[in-house]
Amino acid sequence: MTFRQIAVPTLAILIFLALWEALVWVMGWPNYKMASPSDLLPAYERYWSLFLTMGWQTLWRTVVGLLIAVIFGTALGMVMGFSRTMRDALYPLLVGFNAVPKATVVPIVALMFVGMHDFNTVLIAFMISFFPIAVSVSIGLSTLEPEYRDILRSLGASQSVIFWKIALPKTLPEFFGALKVAVTLAFIGTNLMEIVSPHGRGLGALFDSGKTNSDYPLMFAVLIALAFLGIVLYYVVVALEKIFTGWAERPQG
Repeated sequence: MTFRQIAVPTLAILIFLALWEALVWVMGWPNYKMASPSDLLPAYERYWSLFLTMGWQTLWRTVVGLLIAVIFGTALGMVMGFSRTMRDALYPLLVGFNAVPKATVVPIVALMFVGMHDFNTVLIAFMISFFPIAVSVSIGLSTLEPEYRDILRSLGASQSVIFWKIALPKTLPEFFGALKVAVTLAFIGTNLMEIVSPHGRGLGALFDSGKTNSDYPLMFAVLIALAFLGIVLYYVVVALEKIFTGWAERPQG
């Protein structure tokens, strides 16, 4: 990673925090109405151990839900990508399922699996993040040029060889693009369950505690912590993308 790739995002974050601080100061908002960046450090110092514990719980559940979404979404996308019939049959169901607001599904899941908080949270993270992965893999495989298949088949290549040599590399750029979206969606699902569940743990539960006690600095500190975890996981995906699909990146200019 170059100096520019580090400096530019860092500068953008600092400018954002400065504008946020200036807005609160100009509007004269007290911290029980709108916390400022300068209010966040005391909150982190006061609840540091809770942030470490709750942050880890949120992170591992999100990662597990995302990994399951990758496995299931990839398998489902392959089925739809290689079969026009399955694609026509499953697309309406997937679109309809994805159109249902997940905030309405969370209470149902919480009641169905009472006392299984880890399972509930991972399940919602999975449910909210697998759709873009499945769609991207399906589109990547269904738009594979038939000439490639015909040439490889004429040379005696099997279906598995065609998949590993042609279909999979072609699909990877779309897959990683969808995975970047799925990362943020998985965090949304995790925190929805952590907030709604009566036995919730994680940063969502810490946010709900701050809301109950009208502790705005704590609430905004949780939001920044969530944003930080999301950024870290996003750049993990970016690093993997460069490793596996660096060949697809075109130089600018």
